[in-house]
Amino acid sequence: MITVALPKGGLLNDSIRLLKSIGLDFSAFLDDSNRQLEIWDATHTAKALLVRNYDVPVYVEYGQAQLGIVGYDILREKQPKVAHLVDLQFGQCRMSVAVKASSPYRSSIDLPPHCRVASKFVNCANEHFNGLDLPVEIVPLYGSVELGPITGMSEAIVDLVASGRTLKDNNLIEIDRLFETTARLIAHPLSYRLNLDGLQERIEQIRTAVVPVA
Repeated sequence: MITVALPKGGLLNDSIRLLKSIGLDFSAFLDDSNRQLEIWDATHTAKALLVRNYDVPVYVEYGQAQLGIVGYDILREKQPKVAHLVDLQFGQCRMSVAVKASSPYRSSIDLPPHCRVASKFVNCANEHFNGLDLPVEIVPLYGSVELGPITGMSEAIVDLVASGRTLKDNNLIEIDRLFETTARLIAHPLSYRLNLDGLQERIEQIRTAVVPVA
């Protein structure tokens, strides 16, 4: 039996839609009255775990799930030991550096050395600023990181941006983009190599069902 780790939040609807297109129906997770975190499909040939986006690669790496759907941003941040298989072409966002619109900074390199940058993507932020040879202090925040520049705690933030509306509503602007991110299909490496429970056939079904972005 194949187990799939599915992410709570913005990627869930499209993840369930994609799996349903290959005959795996986990739409019970979309029922607000449902409190189950583990459900089986109708044929009991596969089950799904509903976990935080950040935890998807953990369940896959440790073998509690053979497959997972997770944002590329999480893979860049955590660098888990999983097989990266398919760009699923949904959940498009970008990892960006943002500052107050009233600030004088218009690129990362303009930021003063040893300034504070707030982010929940600590490794991604460090990688970016190390690449610029710009020493900064990364302040880990896991809530509304936009408050960093607003309150003066940080000069900038590194965060995911989709439409940019949240930044605009809080008088922040993007000054750099680190990378683009979408949802990705990942697998437990050993399960993938051994093709346990016909895993590779399921992966090919998913690959075929992915709708390319125009």
